[in-house]
Amino acid sequence: MKIGVLALQGAVSEHVSMLKTLGVDAIPVKSKKDFDNINGLIIPGGESTTMGRIITKFNLDEVLKEKIENGFPVYGTCAGMILLAKRIENYEQFSLDVLDITVVRNAFGRQTDSMEIDLDVKGLDTPFHAIFIRAPVAKDLGKDVFSLAEVEEGSVFVRQNNIFASAFHPELGKDPRIHKIFIEYINKSKI
Repeated sequence: MKIGVLALQGAVSEHVSMLKTLGVDAIPVKSKKDFDNINGLIIPGGESTTMGRIITKFNLDEVLKEKIENGFPVYGTCAGMILLAKRIENYEQFSLDVLDITVVRNAFGRQTDSMEIDLDVKGLDTPFHAIFIRAPVAKDLGKDVFSLAEVEEGSVFVRQNNIFASAFHPELGKDPRIHKIFIEYINKSKI
């Protein structure tokens, strides 16, 4: 199995390292041809406006949107959640417009308000230690969107068919269970 990590900006190496510890070939994705050899894609955390500009500059927006709409597995973390969302409440910027949620950017405040919490995640037996950095939250979930974890401010881990998105950064911790959820989905979807 090969999973791509969109390597335009953000926490690319951290996702690559996590995937490699799980025995998965992790491929940095920078161009359209890189999509030919991967079974799924992670859009990492980083700066969503910068990533959006680079995606459009390199004409990756159309291929990304088409692949996702045709069932290609994708997982966006933090900025990745923003880039996947159909609606962004408090800022006008590029998005792929594929995940039926409203995102509130920086929902917990500025960088100094970043936090770590033990989060109950549907499907996990014990809480997941989640790291939030200038994180968004999801609200107004569409009918096909399932919330897998919530905090008082809104949903922080969601799934809509082949699209996963989290407001937190699982790649920055040592717990691989969130990445395993995505890998297991890819394995099942290949059957």
